[in-house]
Amino acid sequence: MTNLRGCEAMTPFVLRPKERQVLEELTLHPFTANSLRRAQALLWLDEGESVQEVAERLQLSRQAIYKWITQCHTRSMLPMAARVADGVHPGRPRTVWGVIDPLLDAVIDRDPRAWGYEANVWTAPLLQHYLEEVHQLRVSRPSVSLALARLRIRWKRPRHHLARRSPTWRQAKGGSKRAWRRATGRGV
Repeated sequence: MTNLRGCEAMTPFVLRPKERQVLEELTLHPFTANSLRRAQALLWLDEGESVQEVAERLQLSRQAIYKWITQCHTRSMLPMAARVADGVHPGRPRTVWGVIDPLLDAVIDRDPRAWGYEANVWTAPLLQHYLEEVHQLRVSRPSVSLALARLRIRWKRPRHHLARRSPTWRQAKGGSKRAWRRATGRGV
């Protein structure tokens, strides 16, 4: 492997004709924006531009360009499209994705009082407490809400309609407003 610090002075980046053709096709039909930027950078380097010029054009650091060059060389056994593709970014694994769904599905239709809770309906915080107490799973409230959404379970708080008037309240009070105006002689 070449020393990347002196790569620019030592050897220019050169593509084979077939690799160049594949990169040119990738710029016309890229899979992602990152693969487009990498393909463009490698093409510009092949045309003789310096790493500094390509980095400035793409508003990146020189280290990013050197990393792409190294990636292109180390993946030389792969097709060119795979060389400029993003690597695997596993991130933090999902800890409760799919695990709590069957647990919630099994309990959601039952009365919480059966488990000793004083509530008669399940709430997200109560389900959170249930999962921690019974199944030893610490989950966040959004995780519970997302699991309920995946199970297509919806609930709403009951709405009380105490302040609403009956649709027939005018008749109960003696008729419509128009009849009242006629009887009093106002606004006719």
